[in-house]
Parts: sequence; C-alpha cells; structure tokens
Amino acid sequence: MPNTNISTSLPRLGQTYRRDPWWVSPALVFTVLSSFVIYTTWAAFQGEHYAYQGYLSPLYSPELWGSSPHSVFGPKPGWWPSWLPFSPALLILWAPGLFRLTCYYYRGAYYKAFFLDPPSCSVSESKKRYTGERSFPLFMQNIHRYFVFIALGFLVILTYDVWKGMWFTDPATGKETFGIGVGTIVMAVNVFFLGSYSTGCHSLRHVVGGMLDQLSRRPARFLAYRCVTCFNKKHMLWAWLSLFSVAFTDIYIRLCSMGVWTDFRIF
Repeated sequence: MPNTNISTSLPRLGQTYRRDPWWVSPALVFTVLSSFVIYTTWAAFQGEHYAYQGYLSPLYSPELWGSSPHSVFGPKPGWWPSWLPFSPALLILWAPGLFRLTCYYYRGAYYKAFFLDPPSCSVSESKKRYTGERSFPLFMQNIHRYFVFIALGFLVILTYDVWKGMWFTDPATGKETFGIGVGTIVMAVNVFFLGSYSTGCHSLRHVVGGMLDQLSRRPARFLAYRCVTCFNKKHMLWAWLSLFSVAFTDIYIRLCSMGVWTDFRIF
C-alpha cells in the first residue's frame, strides 16, 4: 500500500521531491548570461578598439557616428550630452538587446535563473497563483513580434560587414586589396549563428506560416515555413551559439586592434 502520510504540498521556495541536481542548469544560465551582460556593457562603454582593418565589431554595427572609417555620419554628434560618455554602441545596441531579452526561449531561461519563477520543473516557487505576462512590465514582452523585423535588418547589415571585412589596406601602396583573414571567417561564422537564431524565431514562424487553414496551398509560404521550422527546432542551440559568437567576435577584433592578437591572412 502507498504511504498516505507523505505530504504532496511544497509550500517553500525551492522545495522538491527531485533527487537530481536540478539547480545546475539555472545556475549555469545565471552565470553565462550575467557574464555576457557584464562584458557587453563594458565593451559598449569603451568606445574604442571596436574596428580593425575592414572589421567592425557586431556590438558597434551599424556605426552611425564614430571615429572609425565605418562611421556613416561622421564623428561624435554635437547634440550628444557632454556629461554622458560617448560610444557608437550606445546608439544601436538597445535594438538587438531587446530582441534577445524578449525572446521566447530566453524568457523561460532567465525567469528560472534570475527570478526563480519557477526555479525548475517540479520545484516549488513563491507565487501562489499563475499570472502569466498580462501585467506591467511583463506584457511588454510582446514587442518581440515586432523586434524580429529589426533583428533581420541588423542581419543584413552584419552580412555587409563581412563583405567589408574582405578588403584590406596594402601598407605599401595604400590601396585596398581583396582577401580573407581569420577575422573575416570569425565575422562570417557569427552572421551564420545570428542568422540561424533570428530566422528560427517563433514569431517569424507565425508570420510566414500563420493565419492559413491549408499552408500547402501556398508553396512559397510553405517553403519559408519549413525553413524557419528547421531552425526553430534547434532554437535553444542557436540562441547560445550566437550569444558566444557575438562576444567572441568583439573580443577578436578588440584584441587585434590593441595589437594583442595577430590577424593572419588566409590569402
């Protein structure tokens, strides 16, 4: 006979009948995301060593105003407050940041890791009832469906940056010559990971395949839906790979600019 004296209620935060190390996953997510936020915030406020040869850090692209040759509108604008440190990254980084912050996968990850809501599956939380994302500020997570289009625009810009990363200044003649360096490959891999992450977005999947009773009757949309679904199946993997690739690409270009690393030319 089963033991009827065992209580099934879990009134305290973090209480569970699980025997596995359930806390490892949220602790790892907390550590990695915190490290990424700390590094990118530091890198964004530096305002230097973000470009090398034809390379431009993804944290600074597009460079609207700045001191590198990649700047679209020239140096620091006159309207920038004198008391606020200037960095080209501060002008654009909010857009990809909000896209990633409101991502459906990342919501579930950082809700568990940072807010213990819930700490993990079958682990008790402090809330007495489920409220969802219907109240402020969580209802603002719905902007993700709009930021996906901004993210796709950034993807086009970063792809163009890879093309610019294939041109190098010849120190002897001062002319630009075509070539591929290790940094070019690093930037290209970053675009691939970001593209896989962005095109696998749940919102984009609804855009290309939603609101149709029979998707097979629309061959173009059906093909797009299948492509997005292919990336969506590994959305968590692409989310993490793109996170690391963005940070590593910035680190690579930064250290090359500082003379710490040497960017070897493949040809």
